[in-house]
Amino acid sequence: MLAPLLLPLLWAGSLANIPGYQLTVPEPVVVQEGQSTFIACRVSYPGRYWSNFSPAWGYWFKKEANYDRDPPVVTNNPSREVQKETQGQFHLLGDPRTYNCSLRIRDARNKDIGVYFFRVERGSGMQYNYRQNQLCVFVMETPDIHIAGPLESGHPGNITCAVPWPCEQGTPPTFSWIGVNLTSTLGPETPRSSVLTISPGPHHHGTNLTCRVTFPGASVAVESTVQLSVAYAPWNLTIQVFQGNGTGRAQPVLPGGVGEELGQKEGAGQVPGSKGGIPAPTRHPTHPLLRH
Repeated sequence: MLAPLLLPLLWAGSLANIPGYQLTVPEPVVVQEGQSTFIACRVSYPGRYWSNFSPAWGYWFKKEANYDRDPPVVTNNPSREVQKETQGQFHLLGDPRTYNCSLRIRDARNKDIGVYFFRVERGSGMQYNYRQNQLCVFVMETPDIHIAGPLESGHPGNITCAVPWPCEQGTPPTFSWIGVNLTSTLGPETPRSSVLTISPGPHHHGTNLTCRVTFPGASVAVESTVQLSVAYAPWNLTIQVFQGNGTGRAQPVLPGGVGEELGQKEGAGQVPGSKGGIPAPTRHPTHPLLRH
C-alpha cells in the first residue's frame, strides 16, 4: 500500500522526480511549418499498483492545461475527448504499456508552438504527470524585426529581432545581423531576441538589414530583411538666382552650394527646372518597409 504522503504526488505529478518515474524526449523539437515530425519518447513507471491486464492510458497536454478539466492534445484513451484543433493532427504512436510515449505531429502550425507534458494512468493506483522533463515544440517562422522609432542620420537607433521561442531547456537559437558598413553594437540577447544599436548615415537610406536566426538543434536557419529608411538633411543644396532678362553665371546662395552655367532664361527667384518658387527642403520617409 502506498504511503499516504506519497499518494498526492503520485496522482498529480510533481516538479521533482520521484524514483521510478522518468521521461525522455529530445529537447527542443524544431519543425518547419506545414511539415510532419516524429518525436521519439520513452517513459518509465514502477511495476507496482497495476497488473499485466491493466490498460495503460497516455495523454499529452499543453503545459498550462489542467489535466482534470482540459482536453489533451492527444491520447489513446477512447473515453477521453481531445482538443478539436489537434484532432487528427497529433498522433500517439507509442504504447504506454511498453513504456513508449512517442508521437507524430502532422502539418505543423504556429499555434502548435509550446511546451507539453505527458500523463500516464494504469490500474487504479497509478496516475502521474511528468512535469520535470517536458516536450518543447517550435514551429519555424520568420523573425520579427522592430525598429524603435524613426532612424535619423548620426543618431543611434535600436532594432530588435525576435522569435517566439518557448523552450527553457536545450540549445537556444543564435542571432546574427547582416548589413552594409554599419557602425553598430550588439545589445542584450535572450533566447527569444537580439537588440542591435546602429548609427546610420545618409548612405544607409534604402539599404537592407537582415536578421538571421539559426537553430543549432535542427541545423536550419530563417531570416527576415528590412529596408532602412533614414531621415537626413539635404546636402550640396544649391539655390541659384538669375537676371530677369538675360543669361548669366549662377551664383550659389547657400554655403557649400555648387553653381553651374545655364544657357536658358529662368525667372527671377526660381530654381532652374522648377515651375514655382524655391521649394522647401524635404525629408525622406522614416518608416521602414518590411520585406519577407
